[in-house]
Amino acid sequence: MPTGVHLRDARQQLFDAAERVLLRDGPNGLTSRAVTDEAGCAKGVLLTSALATLFGPIPVAIIPLITFRDELRARLRQARSGGGIAILAEAATAVSAYLAAERELGRIAVDADIDSLTLSLVGGGHLLFADRDPGPPDLAAVNKLVTAVIADAVQRRPS
Repeated sequence: MPTGVHLRDARQQLFDAAERVLLRDGPNGLTSRAVTDEAGCAKGVLLTSALATLFGPIPVAIIPLITFRDELRARLRQARSGGGIAILAEAATAVSAYLAAERELGRIAVDADIDSLTLSLVGGGHLLFADRDPGPPDLAAVNKLVTAVIADAVQRRPS
């Protein structure tokens, strides 16, 4: 799909495509590439959808509560490793694993700095969603971030 074309309900489009791939090719055929190819959209759309879900209303509302309440951070540190910031750490782990898998499949350059890409996506995504006035960013803004962050790593991949 050409850059700049708006996808109508990208999340539903991806789920529908995943269902078709699963029914046609079985569980082993269900890859991120197969889903985006079936949906007729760029790989960045899948990562865009993931960031939009990751920074939905509840996680974005929880992060400031954790940041500004010392007693809550202390309780969270006791309850789980990583404490309150574990929410962002778990997000970074998930994004990093996704990018590493894409690199292993040859869709991202072998020398891509996964750690820096992850920090850029999670940090940039959080900043986009943290300012919710007048509401969360539209998917076009999130896709613009994802595309800019991963553009070099995708263009330099081996053919």
